Amino acid sequence: MEPKVNVLGVLLVLTIFYTPIIVFAGEGVPDVALFTFGDSSYDAGNKEFLKVWLKAGQIKFLPQSLWPYGKSRDDPNGKFSDGYIVPDFIADFMSIPNGIPPALKPGVNVSRGASFAVADASILGSPVESMTLNQQVSKFKNMKSSWTDDYIEKSLFMIFIGTEDYLNFTKTNPTADASAQQAFVTSVINRLKNDIGLLYSLRASKFVVQLLPPLGCLPIVRQDYKTGNECYEPLNDLAKQHNAKIGPMLNEFANTSSGFQFTVFDFYNALLRRTQRLNYRFLVTNSSCCGVGTHNAYGCAFSNVHVKLCEYQRSYLFFDGRHNTEKAQEEFAHLLYGANLNVIQPMNIRELIVYPVGTNMREYWEPNKSSIRRRPPTDSYVGFSAY
Repeated sequence: MEPKVNVLGVLLVLTIFYTPIIVFAGEGVPDVALFTFGDSSYDAGNKEFLKVWLKAGQIKFLPQSLWPYGKSRDDPNGKFSDGYIVPDFIADFMSIPNGIPPALKPGVNVSRGASFAVADASILGSPVESMTLNQQVSKFKNMKSSWTDDYIEKSLFMIFIGTEDYLNFTKTNPTADASAQQAFVTSVINRLKNDIGLLYSLRASKFVVQLLPPLGCLPIVRQDYKTGNECYEPLNDLAKQHNAKIGPMLNEFANTSSGFQFTVFDFYNALLRRTQRLNYRFLVTNSSCCGVGTHNAYGCAFSNVHVKLCEYQRSYLFFDGRHNTEKAQEEFAHLLYGANLNVIQPMNIRELIVYPVGTNMREYWEPNKSSIRRRPPTDSYVGFSAY
């Protein structure tokens, strides 16, 4: 009997391995929920509804709710992309109908999860018109009765946050020495560890943490720091220091917290490779599709800014100054869901979902791990661009 195929993407033809492989995304995957936490990269529209929780007048103009955001879908919906973002694709692969809604939107169906991410969020402290990660976790706690403990334990918790912390730190501390940088990174990691621990105490057990990108290579950073075609290395160094602490921190959780399961997505190198190699079919990787300035990195959808808009966004790695195009977001989602250990370890999302609940992990994160699942290249070009 032929297997049923979900029209919205159950069949994934992945070219992220060293040789092509076909994966049925929903096959054998239980119907669990997806919860996301973080900043604008994961925001499913919460910023638009945050005014419900704040005093009148504190919400400013929201460009992400206007065209050309949503350009590829003809639907500006509060997401910082020309279309779908990574969690949309992950929800699709998990056979979650209609994706996951913003948790702050009144009356939404959260039976299969929700997005708690809010634009401008940070770990250490967010502006009044946003929410820290800790506040997002508190919001989840307030809504916890919407799901059973058993369902929460089986479900997936994705976290991607920290960009705002380091952009703000570098802007306000341009001459910070190595000691000050290390102290700041340590404070960020300690707070992140505390918030993950709070989620675990609320019965979450399956975590996906996305590493920071090469922050110095974002178009808005190249433009602000006038680096031309070069990346701003001080911010890249901060991102690398942060990223190096994530795996060991999660290993410690797994060793000391019963049933704690996790995986880490190496977003830093996945994005960096796409800024350096044309064989990913992104023709423009250091400037944005929408914006103004030397790198078109500022003002996308601002009513008072006459921005430039590229003709074909799928040829761009970035849609605005710091957010990727839908095409890039889809590639990253495939890497998260089905890639090998060169990209995400100690397991991919599909493996994490089906890993027995309550079971301690057998493998842990390792620095520079060479995967035993790496497939030998049969074609030099495929091997070069596989992930």
